Amino acid sequence: MMFTSPIFQMLERGLDAAALRQETISDNLANINTPNYKAKKVQFQTELDGCLSAYRTSSRHIPFNQSSGQSMTVARDNSTMMNNNGNNVDLDKEMTDLAKNEILNQALVQRLNGKFNSLQMVIKGGK
Repeated sequence: MMFTSPIFQMLERGLDAAALRQETISDNLANINTPNYKAKKVQFQTELDGCLSAYRTSSRHIPFNQSSGQSMTVARDNSTMMNNNGNNVDLDKEMTDLAKNEILNQALVQRLNGKFNSLQMVIKGGK
């Protein structure tokens, strides 16, 4: 049951979100010249809120969101238009989002590798 620990689950959800963001950004970039294409964005706030939990010891403390953190959604931005053809994909923004997502993905993978290295050390008896 070691892979059902909250840390492994949180890392798994984070990697799932990074993969969905990568797919969404790739779709946006592939359609940068498609007339009337509207950029998509992953909405992950409920997932993040679900990972942030704490126990309030006083009613004066700031409340934490206790959502289940199970949903990631992809939404289209229909409110803007970047080009005359109705397309709203911003190349600079997409490339920035791509770089941020890659950094997040690398950090999550490094943390997961650290957890596996710790498990490996325990299995080997600290050697």
